[in-house]
Amino acid sequence: MLTILGFAMIATFLVLIMMKKMSPIAALVLIPALFCVAVGQGAKLGGYVIEGVGTLAPTAAMLMFAIVYFGVMIDVGLFDPIVRGILRFCKADPMRIVIGTALLAAVVSLDGDGSTTFMITVSAMYPLYKRLKMSLVVMTGVAATANGVMNTLPWGGPTARAATALKVDAADIFVPMIPALAVGLLGVVLLACVLGRRERKRLGMLTLDEALVAEPETVLVGAGGGAGGGGDRLTKAPKSGSGTTTGDVGDTEDGDGDEEFKGLDPHRSSLRPKLYWFNAGLTVALLAAMILELMPIPVLFLLGAALALTVNFPHMPDQRARIAAHADNVLNVSGMVFAAAVFTGVLTGTGMVEHMADWLVGAIPDAMGPHMAIVTGVLSLPLTYFMSNDGFYFGVLPVLAEAGAAHGVSPLEVARASIVGQPLHMSSPLVPAVYVLVGMAKVEFGDHTRFTVKWAVLTSLVVLGAGVLFGII
Repeated sequence: MLTILGFAMIATFLVLIMMKKMSPIAALVLIPALFCVAVGQGAKLGGYVIEGVGTLAPTAAMLMFAIVYFGVMIDVGLFDPIVRGILRFCKADPMRIVIGTALLAAVVSLDGDGSTTFMITVSAMYPLYKRLKMSLVVMTGVAATANGVMNTLPWGGPTARAATALKVDAADIFVPMIPALAVGLLGVVLLACVLGRRERKRLGMLTLDEALVAEPETVLVGAGGGAGGGGDRLTKAPKSGSGTTTGDVGDTEDGDGDEEFKGLDPHRSSLRPKLYWFNAGLTVALLAAMILELMPIPVLFLLGAALALTVNFPHMPDQRARIAAHADNVLNVSGMVFAAAVFTGVLTGTGMVEHMADWLVGAIPDAMGPHMAIVTGVLSLPLTYFMSNDGFYFGVLPVLAEAGAAHGVSPLEVARASIVGQPLHMSSPLVPAVYVLVGMAKVEFGDHTRFTVKWAVLTSLVVLGAGVLFGII
């Protein structure tokens, strides 16, 4: 019964948000609460929620201060040269812009943190998509899928979890998988080419001069409401079209409350050109500290945000204005994370996850035993989408590895196969980073899910197929 109710709860949640019958926050809270009562454990709901909140609280803290940090970096102009450079490289060609999105997300993903990747990628690419009226779900879909491939880095999390759960070396999992992952990344670039060509066909291709004339003073959009507060002078670009994206790549409204593209003046008062290299060095040092794990990530961003605010805006009114400018984004993202804590708390606390995993493992025919690595790869797609990485790697993977060992399948092969579902996992409603992505891009989560899932599944299967072809899995 718990198995059926678990799948029913997830299906209900996805259907409601994709049909836009409920907001993600409301669905993340109300749907699991209803199902918790349905399984007869309503009296334990409070404990499940508190446990879930406790688990995700560090993530919420990290996101709050990371948004403030990168919001301040946007305000002071750290990413302005990047945006201008990408615009010149892309030459206002939608196809090159989408490819640039994939490459930028892949490169930034080297820090191992999805939230940081999405903040930087959206900060750099959002102005270009808005300026050319490109589909924003293309940006979020390509960025999430590229990050999912790169999330398999040993310091990204899943590989380390698989190594820990099966007591093998993380390098023995990751290094042999590099060719297959490279094929997956190439697949994301090819996907970006296809989606970019669709956008080019729909919109045409402008020259750089035409794009700049269309939006003469717009250089950078504040992802977290950075256009407000602190005395910044706003410029309004002329209207061109309805302000919505259309076509077979997905219909997505701008979602910013009007049809005008509001950008930051390149001469805005929040710019700190004399502190550019300090801010660049601080950002590099922060990312290096994250990779080296010198401190917990929430602590690093807390210290980074405090230092960035103090140095760039030494006067208290200016600091308050910067914090207020990004308050909406902080509240939306942190609220979504804590709402997700209700979903994960109920899913785990009631035992639904455990029963769902046991049912899936038990449904595997004995004849598939010798192919348990491939089975693990296929199962990693739905399981890492519907449950956390911790739940899959520490709860399900050991069972799959044990079943494979009984048929002579190496635990290393099972471990390698277990990471192929990460491109899909990065768009799971249980991943806090995805709410940063859709929130900063002003895309409805349901639109992102409907557009991205099919491409993410295809990318995961490409990685799995390449692993089998190369004899890695």
